[in-house]
Amino acid sequence: MDSVSPLPSPSSVTNYRIYTSFCSNDLLPTPNMSNWIEYYDPTTNSWHRVCRIPELLQNHVRKDFAMVSIGDSIYIIGGRLCHKAPSHHDPYEIVQDDLEVLSSVIRYDVCSGVWSKCAPLAIPRFDFACTVCYNKIYVAGGQCTLGVARGTSSAEVYNPVLDEWKPLPDMSVMRYKCVGVTWQGKIHVIGGFAEKADLDKLPWNTIGRCSAEVYNSDNAKWDLVMGMWQLDVPPNQIVAVDEKLYSSGDCLNAWKGHIEEYDGKFWNEVEGSHLETLSSPNSVWDANWPPAKRIYITMAAIGSKLFFLAGYRKPGDTSRLMSVVHVFDTWAKRDGGRSLEPTEEEGEKELCSHACVVFLPNN
Repeated sequence: MDSVSPLPSPSSVTNYRIYTSFCSNDLLPTPNMSNWIEYYDPTTNSWHRVCRIPELLQNHVRKDFAMVSIGDSIYIIGGRLCHKAPSHHDPYEIVQDDLEVLSSVIRYDVCSGVWSKCAPLAIPRFDFACTVCYNKIYVAGGQCTLGVARGTSSAEVYNPVLDEWKPLPDMSVMRYKCVGVTWQGKIHVIGGFAEKADLDKLPWNTIGRCSAEVYNSDNAKWDLVMGMWQLDVPPNQIVAVDEKLYSSGDCLNAWKGHIEEYDGKFWNEVEGSHLETLSSPNSVWDANWPPAKRIYITMAAIGSKLFFLAGYRKPGDTSRLMSVVHVFDTWAKRDGGRSLEPTEEEGEKELCSHACVVFLPNN
């Protein structure tokens, strides 16, 4: 499970790509640290840089946005705009300033390579829940103001055919750093730093972070589900596979050392999901070196497989980055994990958004 293994059966991943967005954390090899898009091809275990995100000035970075796919289009939604620059005291130290909360939405056509503007969000937001259901994009919660540790209860839905956002009823709780997932045909907004103004803040924060809200389209309202997350710390990512939800960490610890699945009542550890190379990835380096540091990790689901895209570097060495993909088959369980051949890159990069999966039938 911890050694380099052959790729999964091509028949299960053919024509799929996993897209991510990064920015540079290093002035070298390029002086521009703005976002770019790249994708991982699971059939060849290879990374491909696509292009930079448009309309960003040099060293301006978009963070904490949502990136989702519908068909062969990728949508980049909201986020916060930051500026990165060398420190006046140390030219090798990078300083970041937050500039504004964004409402803009842009679409990337994977087949044509063309970017286009979409209708903006009604409410600018970052660190919000976002998911796709029946070819519409749902967003909820998030922060609307820089420097204010308070979320919003507002939600809205985007119809790509009409290029139109419409407001949804407010959730019962203001929350941010919440996670959106479509499960059993319904929109779920799970966890987050939560607050309800008409209740005592301290106990509600503890209870609210463990809650979820489910959008009921039949009566156009949110139903509060207490205890669905079962942790005080908000989740990092949650994906749906078949009839279960899967998570591997929270916003403070993106990889907890194993995978957990939710069956509708409880979160339980998945047998055989202790992927040691995610915690102690010495196998990607010379064993005589100190333990490598993981600098990013994101999860994506293709069929029954969970793909963990991770980046590591040696302590004190910012000139090299090792990208490693770990795969866990939720059907195989006990023998479901493997680590694929690592890829070495130059420089250091930062993950700016979680991954999304695109299926290209004619690729």
